[in-house]
Amino acid sequence: MAKVSKATLKRVKAKDGRIRELKAGDSYLISKDETENPKLGAKLLANGTESLFLEYYLGYNKVYDEAKDTYVAKMIRKKEALKRYLIISPRTPIEREQNKGTLELAKKIRNEKSEQMKEMETGHRLNLDIKKLNFLEYFQKYIDSYKKKDIRMMQIALQRFKDFLSNEETPEYNKFANDIKPQQITKDMMIDFTDYLKSRSVGDGAKSIYQRFKKVINFAIDHDIILKNPCRGVTIKTDENILRKEILSLDEEQALINTHYEHENPNIRRAFILCLYVGMRFCDVKTLTFANIDYSNKILKFEQNKTKGESGASGVTIPINDDILGLIGEPPEGCNRSETLVFNLPSYECCLKALGRWVKRAGITKHISWHCARHSFAVSILNNGANIKTVADLLGHSSLKHTGKYLHAVDELKKQAINSLPKLKL
Repeated sequence: MAKVSKATLKRVKAKDGRIRELKAGDSYLISKDETENPKLGAKLLANGTESLFLEYYLGYNKVYDEAKDTYVAKMIRKKEALKRYLIISPRTPIEREQNKGTLELAKKIRNEKSEQMKEMETGHRLNLDIKKLNFLEYFQKYIDSYKKKDIRMMQIALQRFKDFLSNEETPEYNKFANDIKPQQITKDMMIDFTDYLKSRSVGDGAKSIYQRFKKVINFAIDHDIILKNPCRGVTIKTDENILRKEILSLDEEQALINTHYEHENPNIRRAFILCLYVGMRFCDVKTLTFANIDYSNKILKFEQNKTKGESGASGVTIPINDDILGLIGEPPEGCNRSETLVFNLPSYECCLKALGRWVKRAGITKHISWHCARHSFAVSILNNGANIKTVADLLGHSSLKHTGKYLHAVDELKKQAINSLPKLKL
């Protein structure tokens, strides 16, 4: 690896006592092992945080040096922002623990990326000419080594691309149904692909699938499998002010609570009702432990799995009442509170099927998913007079823009309520 000139470094000691050797741009490398590729680094920001990144070393290019009148080797570097942040000067045990967790996660990501690079390098040596590479197989190999929780969406993205290639309405792409080379993926094809996704999915579904597809395209670009990005300038936009999920009214929520049926799962029932009353996501209620409950002060505290290590606002504190405490129940005697789950839930798919049966038996005809509980909670408390800042805090939103769609939904409900009044006969 090329060594950084001492002239480009400056030593900075932050309030946490750590010495940072800063390069130009106020960035420094956390990785100390010269053999690591990529290396983990951080950039100091003016808001008191450090933005973590990976720095890849991708070999050398020959560059003409006019002064020396010859070609010299220039190292190729590439940075990837991890969108995860450290607090420069943590003041509390919680902030220090948050830093520790974020750094551990970043190092795990670095290790995964390193393994992926090694696999790709090995594959190139054994393998093959890129011109003979089947992108569909390449996509599947990417999924096989994928470690993140949205792997199911990655699988859907591959299947949708296969469906698109074999679709009767786009016969010009049918010849690629089983084998498509990276260089055969064009911008025009991506325009048609996004149109196809929008015809297959509602709401944010098409956008979400396309985002996963682009992950693989970007990975292929990073490893010189694809030279020109076919997705550049091709987007799927959605109106973020529109709430696309169904919302349960207070009457419908009560109907659910009043409905029991044979062989119902009490943990699924209790967990969904809790989400209706505190706005939690499924991934958070599934991992909720008794250590998250402060019984004496009647407070529920947890860190959101979706934004843990990515946002300084990932922690959520929700005041709870005696009814909610009764729903949660007391921890088993002698248990380890930090390891004992409040709800022993099966997989998301099992919970969703059980929820569907419960909703149907309650006489509710809406399509209700688990996330509808979170939306219903937000709209309900806004309808009851809570301000948008309070709702944002309860939902763990880092910005009010994420909460604005609920105001739009409340306005629509008010309009429907007015329109439901009997017509005036003057």
